[in-house]
Amino acid sequence: MQFTAKDIALMLKGTVEGDPLAAVDQLAKIEDAGNGSLSFLANPKYEQYLYTTNASIVIINNDQQLAQPVSATIIRVENAYSAFSLLLEKYNTIKLHKAGIEQPSFIHPSAKIGNDAYVGAFAYISQDVKTGDNCKIYPNCYIADNVKLGNNVTLFPGVTIYFDCVIGNNVIIHSGAVIGSDGFGFAPNPDGSYNKIAQIGNVIIKDDVEIGSNATIDRATMGSTVIHAGAKIDNLVQVAHNVEIGENTVIAAQSGISGSSKIGARVMMGGQVGIAGHLNIADGTQLGAQSGVNSSIKEADKKWGGSPYQAYQDYLRAQVNIRKLPDLEKRVKELENIITELRKDVH
Repeated sequence: MQFTAKDIALMLKGTVEGDPLAAVDQLAKIEDAGNGSLSFLANPKYEQYLYTTNASIVIINNDQQLAQPVSATIIRVENAYSAFSLLLEKYNTIKLHKAGIEQPSFIHPSAKIGNDAYVGAFAYISQDVKTGDNCKIYPNCYIADNVKLGNNVTLFPGVTIYFDCVIGNNVIIHSGAVIGSDGFGFAPNPDGSYNKIAQIGNVIIKDDVEIGSNATIDRATMGSTVIHAGAKIDNLVQVAHNVEIGENTVIAAQSGISGSSKIGARVMMGGQVGIAGHLNIADGTQLGAQSGVNSSIKEADKKWGGSPYQAYQDYLRAQVNIRKLPDLEKRVKELENIITELRKDVH
């Protein structure tokens, strides 16, 4: 689809400098943009490209001064970065728009599919499933018995949702994610073998959550594993049974949360963070990459790092000291040699 500078300025409440009929059909970085591309300038470091870019239209801030002539049509807005982010969102919505039910796919007669749905080929929707309006279920998704989907849910190819799970509105789940697989529950026997403990709970994912590719969220043993509204979970994250993740918490790739731990709201977890089981993590906690948390964090809005975790500044100081260890070892040996020589002199 093509949009003119006039159309875009109207959408962004901006003003046009140059040809209002200049048309674009793609978005690009300012340094790489070609003819027919729309770009933006927000960071002063990239100002040089404003005068050399081949983009047809460039969005800039209202207060941006032009040091040289610009060949592209300019659209001035209050905040170029925010404006371009809005366009990215609209572009993505158009790009991903799909509708209708493709064949072959299976929808159980008891399932209720909302309005304006898309069901891709080879998707399987089991009995008593209910979906809201404008849901997009891409090819090869599996939705088990009695699953509930809210409005505007997107399941990318290969998502699996086990029975009884509940997904809220505006949820995005990326390819390969598994929602509601069994929690890791086994009872040891005297002979060293294990009996499986049935996992009869479910997973509840509330509104505006996004879950990355190949993430796994285990169903509760009893009750629910809960992901609260606005949480963002990266690729390859493991959330164990009966975990609760607070509102607007973000968790980076390869992190793991053990069973029954409760993560507060607005928590930020870097990559490869590990949380032991049955812990409570206070609201606003920040955990640096590869932090290992083996006890509850009770103070809100604090930053931590290391394994086992410690206050972040202490962790940084410790890392500095670790780098000094070879020199310290050398100095200790030198001092030992001096002491040895002094003892010889005494005797």
